Parts: sequence; structure tokens; C-alpha cells
Amino acid sequence: MKLRTIVAAAAVVAAAAAPAVAQTWTLDPNHTRANFSARHMMVTTVRGDFHNVTGTVEYDPKDVTKSVVNVAIDTRTLDTKLEQRDSQLKGPDFLDVMKFPTMTFRSKRVEKAADGALRVIGDLTIRTVTREVVLDVDGPSPPIRDRNAQVIGATATTKINRKDFGMTWNRAVEAGGMLVGDEITITIDVQMRRPVT
Repeated sequence: MKLRTIVAAAAVVAAAAAPAVAQTWTLDPNHTRANFSARHMMVTTVRGDFHNVTGTVEYDPKDVTKSVVNVAIDTRTLDTKLEQRDSQLKGPDFLDVMKFPTMTFRSKRVEKAADGALRVIGDLTIRTVTREVVLDVDGPSPPIRDRNAQVIGATATTKINRKDFGMTWNRAVEAGGMLVGDEITITIDVQMRRPVT
């Protein structure tokens, strides 16, 4: 066998055996939103949004369990479409955004789930409290080309008890029960971009 053929064959084998390199994807804040919902007076559901979500995902397409997720949410952008309610939620009774303008999520491990979904386990920090939570992730979607970048999307959902994060304020209502539910559902709709040449 000629030397050139041997070298070429060796290069192919080496490339096949080489470990996959994780790709860095950046959250697009213009197309990424975090929203939350909670029960109000035990009869309705209040929903709100955070409008500034940033972060990165180190994504290994050959082994998604090696991926790493870091997300930051600007609590000052909270919006429930009612100014009086927003003021209370941003105040000391709840998020206290003047002292704690950011909540963060940092993954610790990623697990495969059924039907191509993922479970991302990590630390959620709100105010001064950090708790481990599980994000149920639908995605990521297959990448598409958008000008000079690749784009993928995903949706992550989790539920927390607000009291676990020091947000214990509540008030009894005349009909019975409490004004604010303890369980909060958080959903993050993510679009991520990676430059390509």
C-alpha cells in the first residue's frame, strides 16, 4: 500500500475516533422568553413574563448528556400586565429585584428522557437561595440556517415551591384559602444561535 493511502486511511480512523467537540450556542434574547404561572385566590391562574433571558449552552450533538447549560433571567423585567401586582412581586415580599436583579440556573447533569426529550438537573438561584431543580426539556430542534448562523430551539419547564426560595408572604381570603398559591410553574422558550462560516 502506498504511503499516501496509508496516511489518508489513518486520518479517517483518527477523525472517527476523536471525541466530539461541544458547540457553544448563545441564547438569543430577542427570541427567548421565560414565563411563570401561579394560582390566585384558589380560583384563577396569574401568568407573567421575564423579557431579558441570556446565557449559553455547551451542546455536544454526539452525546447530549455532556451538555452544559447556564442561564440568567433579569428579574427587573417581570411583567404580569398589572402595575400594582408587578410592584409587589418585584418588592421585598417576593423577588426583591433591587437587591437581587438576577436569577440563575446552572446545570449539573443532563439525562435522556422518553421520546427524545431531556431532563436537565441543576441549581436554580433566586434571591440568596439555591435549590436543585429539574428542567423537562422538549428539544432541541434540528438546526436551521439563518444568514451566517445556525439556529435551534427548545422549551424547558419546571415547578418550584416559592417558599423554598424565601418568598413566604401570603394572605388569607374571606372565602377560605390563601391569596397566592405556593407552586410556581416556570417555562422557558429558548432560541439559540451559533455562528457559522
